[in-house]
Amino acid sequence: MAGTDTVQEIELIIEDIGGGGGGVRPPGGGDDGDSDDSGKRRNQRPASPKRYSTAIGLALVSVLMFFMALTSAFIVLRAKSDRWMPVHLPRILWINTIILLASSATLELARRRLSNADLPGFTKYWRATTVLGVLFLFGQLVAWRQLVVQGVYVASSQASSFFYIFTAAHGLHLLGGVAALAYVLLRKFETAKVSRSTAAEVTSYYWHFMDALWVFLLALLYIGK
Repeated sequence: MAGTDTVQEIELIIEDIGGGGGGVRPPGGGDDGDSDDSGKRRNQRPASPKRYSTAIGLALVSVLMFFMALTSAFIVLRAKSDRWMPVHLPRILWINTIILLASSATLELARRRLSNADLPGFTKYWRATTVLGVLFLFGQLVAWRQLVVQGVYVASSQASSFFYIFTAAHGLHLLGGVAALAYVLLRKFETAKVSRSTAAEVTSYYWHFMDALWVFLLALLYIGK
């Protein structure tokens, strides 16, 4: 589209200026074929990694604001309600937490292997991270199942409602992280506009944020019992 091409041209010009002398544009007067070829070369330049870092940063801020709003409602209702019935947290949540923290460790091991140009090692640890993420989500479903067996449902009490809302919202966001892990694992980056290292770095930001968010939510649910 014309609008997209214009934006790309502006971004390339800004990057050239910011890069301290990306070259002077050749004077006009060349034939149309040369102009088209140079335009194609410019459009084929890889996108700046900062663009992806900025995008994921904005996404994480929006996620944080969403969960902080839920946290504020949880704290206020917990303090003022006289009908608060604490939820007995299933023990599997602690196992799930260990699994999720382990996934952060394997992810960093994978990134270290990638920085050393050890692609097989990167693939091994990145795959382990993806599997651990899936195990965490499965464990959360098991925790829900255990509460249902106990007769604790979403509408059972205010505390149970928050438990299901917190874990469901976090689980959905983490599912997006698992999809990103799978993308990096399966993508053929030889033909991609983003490099493998950039994709791995951006995904790691999101994944570590989800890990830290879960630890916070678990502590919140435990204190709110």
